Order: sequence, then C-alpha cells, then structure tokens
Amino acid sequence: MATLLYRLGRGALRRRRLVVALWLVVLVVAGLAAATLRGPTASNFTMPGTESQRALDLLADQFPAASGATGTIAVKAPADGQLATPQGQAVVQELVQQASALPGVVGAVNPLQVGAVSPNGRYALVQVQFATGGDDVTDEQRTAYEQVGAAAKAQGWQVAPGGEVLGGEPEIGSTEALGVLVAAIVLIITFGSLVAAGMTMLNALIGVGAGMAGLFALSGAVQLTSTAPILALMLGLAVGIDYSLFITSRHRQNLLDGLSPEEAVGRAVGTAGSAVVFAGATVVIALAGLAVVDIPFLTVMGLAAAGTVTVAVLVAITLQPALLGFAGRRVLPRRLRSVPTDGTAADGTVADEDDSDVTDRPAAAKTTTTTTTEERNRFGFRWARLVTRFRVPVILVGLLGLGLLALPTPDMRLALPGAATAAVGSPARVANDLTVEGFGAGFTGRLAVVVAGDTPQATSAAVPQVTALLQRTENVLAVAPPQLSPDGRTALLGVVPKTGPTDEATETLVHDIRGAVSGIPDADVLLTGVTAIGIDVSEKLSDALPIYLLLVVGLSVLLLMLVFRSLLVPIKAALGFLLTVAATFGITVAVFQQGHLADLVGLDTPGPLISFLPILLIGILFGLAMDYEVFLVSRMREDFVHGETARQATISGMGHGARVVTAAALIMISVFGGFVFLEDPVIKSMGFALAIGVAIDAFVVRMTIVPAVMSLLGDRAWWLPRWLNRVLPNVDIEGEGLRTHLEDRTPTHV
Repeated sequence: MATLLYRLGRGALRRRRLVVALWLVVLVVAGLAAATLRGPTASNFTMPGTESQRALDLLADQFPAASGATGTIAVKAPADGQLATPQGQAVVQELVQQASALPGVVGAVNPLQVGAVSPNGRYALVQVQFATGGDDVTDEQRTAYEQVGAAAKAQGWQVAPGGEVLGGEPEIGSTEALGVLVAAIVLIITFGSLVAAGMTMLNALIGVGAGMAGLFALSGAVQLTSTAPILALMLGLAVGIDYSLFITSRHRQNLLDGLSPEEAVGRAVGTAGSAVVFAGATVVIALAGLAVVDIPFLTVMGLAAAGTVTVAVLVAITLQPALLGFAGRRVLPRRLRSVPTDGTAADGTVADEDDSDVTDRPAAAKTTTTTTTEERNRFGFRWARLVTRFRVPVILVGLLGLGLLALPTPDMRLALPGAATAAVGSPARVANDLTVEGFGAGFTGRLAVVVAGDTPQATSAAVPQVTALLQRTENVLAVAPPQLSPDGRTALLGVVPKTGPTDEATETLVHDIRGAVSGIPDADVLLTGVTAIGIDVSEKLSDALPIYLLLVVGLSVLLLMLVFRSLLVPIKAALGFLLTVAATFGITVAVFQQGHLADLVGLDTPGPLISFLPILLIGILFGLAMDYEVFLVSRMREDFVHGETARQATISGMGHGARVVTAAALIMISVFGGFVFLEDPVIKSMGFALAIGVAIDAFVVRMTIVPAVMSLLGDRAWWLPRWLNRVLPNVDIEGEGLRTHLEDRTPTHV
C-alpha cells in the first residue's frame, strides 16, 4: 500500500492544477446538489420491532386521526379560580378555537369540558391533534402553533405551546467557529509557518465542505436525524485537520532531510498517508459497524459520519500533496528554508511536470533519518525517557487514576431527550415547566394504550377490562376516557403516571402496564407514547451495547495485528481503549447526569444521557484511539525493525510523534469542545464526551501508559507466532515495501 500511495502522492503534486480543479468541481457540484435536493431532517427515533412502534403502526393503519403528532398548550391564568369565571372560560374557548383553526390541525380539546384543569382552577392543558407526524409538520405550521394565544398573553395569561411538534434542527452558530480558531492557532504554533497552517486548514475545510454537501444532497432520499449532520460535521472537521497535519508534518521532515519537494511528498503520502488510510478505515468501519445493531436512525448517523471521514481521507492523500506542491519549501519556517533543492523554483514552489525534468537526488535513497542532539532535547524525547524509566509507577498511577474516573459509570442511565432537559427559555422547556408547575411531572410524560380487536364488540368488551387494570396499577395517576376509531375496532386510552418521563419509577410502570394487560382475550393491547418509545429505544440500545463493544474490541485486535505483526501490541491497545471508554463514561455521567460542575459546560438541568451516546461514543473513540496508536507505535516498530533496541525504539517513536500527536489531539479537543457551547443538550453532551475521550486517550493512555507498557514488554512486544505471521496479509503500514522499492530503483520519474 505504501508504494501505491507514494506514486499517488507524487502524481498529485506533479498534476496539482488538475487535482485542485477536480476537487473544486466536486465541491461546486455537491453544493448545487445539496441546495436543490436537500430534504428535512427527522427528530423522531423509530425503533422497528418494539411494542411502542407496533402500536404507532397500528394506529396509522386503523386510526389515522389519532396517529398524528400531538401538541399540548399549557395555560396559566393570572389568579387562582379564574378558569371557573365567565371571563376565564371565554379566554380558554378563544384559545381552543385559534388552535383548531391552525393549518395541519385536526382539532383541539377544550380542557374545561374534559377536566384538564388544575384543582386550584388556575392551570389548564389544551390538547391539539395534528394530522401528520411531528417530522411532517412544516416550519410554517410549527411557527403558527408557537404563536397561539397572543390575545390571552396581552391580558396577563401565560400560554406555552409544547408537545411533539416542537423541535427542528439544532442551530450551528459562532461557538463552533471558536474551536476551529483554536485549531488554527495550534497549527501555527506546531508548524511555525502560516503557509503550512493555512494550507492544512484549507485542505480540511474543502474536505468537510464536500462531505457535508454530499450528505445534504442525499438527505432528500435518505431520512437523517437532526443530530446526524452535526455528528458528521464534528468528525469530518476534526479528522480532516488531523490527517492533513500528519502528512504535512512528515513532508516537512522529508524536506529537512534534503529531499526534493516531489520526493518528500511521495514519501510523506507513502508513509504517513498509509497510516492515515488505515486510521480512517478504522473510523469508517467502526461507524459503519453501527448497522449491526439494527437500529435505523443509528445506522444512518453512523453512515453519514463515515461518509465525511472517507472524504477527509481522500482529500488528505490527493488534494494535500497538490497543495504542498504549490507551497514548496514555504511550508517550512523562514529560518529553515535553505537553498532550494533540485526541482524547486526560486520562489519556493515546485516546477510543473512540463517545465523541467525533475531527477531525484542521490540523497533520495536515504530511508531513515538521524536524530540530532537538538531533537533529543525536545519535550517528546524527555517525556519518553521519563516514562520508560519509571514505567511501573507510571502504569500503576495511570490505571488507578482512570479507574477512579470510571467510578460513576455503573450509575449511567439512558433516555431520549425530553423537554425537561431542553435549554431554559426554549418553547419546549417553558411549556414543560408550566405543566409541571400546575399538574406535576407525570403530565409531561403521558402514555397511550392502544386496544385493537377484530370486531367492534371485542374492542368494547376489552376497554373496560383494560381501564380497570390500568387504574389498579401502581404509580398511575389517571386514565383518560377512551377515544374510538370510526369503525369501533380500535380504542386509544391516555394514561398519566405520577412520575416524570425519565424517572426510574416511570420505566417500571411501563413494564408493569404491559405485564398487567398482556392477558386480555380477543384484543391486542399495546403501550406507546413518547415516553414508552424512549424507554424502548434506551433498553434496546443498552442490550446492543455489549455486543457492539465486543465487536469493536475484536476488530481492533485484528486490525492492529495486521499492522504491527504483533500479538501483545493489539491486546495492549484494546485494553487501553477500554480504559478510555470507561473513564469517559464516568466523567460524562458525573457532569451531565449527576450535575457535578454542570455550570462549567452551561448545562441547566442534569438528567439521563441520550440513549445512543454510549454506543456512538464507543464507535467514534475506537477509530480515534486507533489513529493515535498507529501514528505513535508505527514509528516505534519502524525504528525497531531497523536495528534499535525495544527501549530505544519506544523513546524514538514517542520523541518523533509526540509533538504531532499532541497537536492533533488539541485540535480534536478544540473542535469537539466548540460544540459544548451549543444550547442543545444532546449536541452538548456529544461534544463534551468526545473532547474528554480524546484528551484521556491521547495524553493518558497513548502518550503515557502505552510507552511505559511497551518499554516493560521489550522485544516481546513484537512477538508473533510464525504460523500466524504466514497467514496474515502484509499491509505495509511502515513502508518497508516502499523502502525496498526506493533502494532498488534507479533515479527516474514515477
């Protein structure tokens, strides 16, 4: 693979104008396609095979009028008892009429007629039934719904529309740009060159632009959840910058070793580019592997993010060498720009393939670099020597620290996002808080029981039995009268729990109700509603989490065995990954669920973690952890196979890779951290968990525990049974085949 990428890198540099033009065409075409084909995103989380989803499907088939989204308008009068006065009743009646006349609304229920009024006569709940599901409600309909009650508000009443119809895509604002700005500063400090930093950032932005445009172009044909584009943007931007950083760093080192720009690019893409391709492949495989969980919205999220990562890899190994050709030796700091090498123009750029006959210098046969005294005094070498010297205490302290951070992990609770944890001041949160204030938390998480019989008579006979069983179930506050379908075969009963939708007691209630009504003869009785759907989704994801974790760990061992031709290195990497995941879960639970230091991340209300966060975090952190493992350990193996001792190779690999990996980790942390400042709690928790996970994995696991363990293992780290060595294919990440190719060939064009 290294030899193929070497040729690709040189070819991209020599035909750089064509390469840049092609990528610009791709960017423009994808942008036009996104503008014309973009479809709406979904905020609902369907889960085929669950009881709650079967109930929704049954309603859509047999009782369409009750299958659409519901809205709840919370009303608060200026004083107690005012709802019983003629003036108060007139205000409520006008409000109901306004809601009924809204576009897309089937009807609204007067709370005074159904008793949806608080005991003190001050609060009321107006139920609004929409004709379509929440994701099919247009922005115009949603805006009109949110503006209901303007006249009542003018009279001092509080009117707060809420319910399933509220939602929409999270907004991307200036806070994420802060993360990109920090990444740019890190690049400038790392490279010491505005040209190198700007070119790396430009390369990443083009890649993420093309990837996101392609994703939005497909959204017209494939339904995306509202969080899928945000996740794709997070990952595409972070890995795009990092992959370009790794290739540019190796290219600069090659230039300093005396290679011509063309040869330097070829070798950078052949070596660092090989690691980029492998690292990108691990991220893509992990994200695409979410499909094995068999949860549609999670599969789409994984594939969307995998698509942007794939584009980032392609951009890094094709567009990046082309841009490096335009930059020439200006990617180096001014003090290191020596006399131009052969094939370099006076201004530092590389001559076109038609302008000169570029011949590799004899120095091009050089395949290893000599570590200078100045380099050995760098922090990376000093840190590596310190870690390897005190390897046993370092390992013990690292394990103890990560173990302490992981302590809250067993207390993790999962749920779908709800209005109770929405940003303070948002329409959904205002309606939720007003409902809780007037009626209690149970009214924000009402359940729906669907009773379907083969005949109207069977349904009529089953409804009283179901109602009686529901009323006797512990933690049930009230059971609403049944609504019957036009043919009388389907009935819908509302159930109000005493506890909120994310309370553990409500989860228990869902199971109790299903157990109580399971034996009703001649009728199917199914429990659904937003709360029940959230519980079903969370439980299915929790059940899938161990299977996916086992898949990812097994995959990491296999892939790293291919790369490093070792048995112990992959096992060590997998165990390090598990430490990262456990500690990340622990910190995220402590902040977002238990509320410790929640103010620092702008979290208004702690609560259960979003259901898909753990499984998504495992997939993403796996790929990123393998990135750092490959970039650090591949250099260790490269030096080891060329004659250095295991300890020397560990120090050398860390010394050469620490600066770049540190920069890469800081860039990822800053990009992910920029999303923490969004108001949406789901995106906030994702950005926080990814930033913390990268920090732990890069600085604690890969740059501290890994070199200590490698030093402790010594030569045994690179042991592989002979029979296994013969079976495994050689992917040549370290570029051994490329090295042989360069030593054997005569100086000529590739």
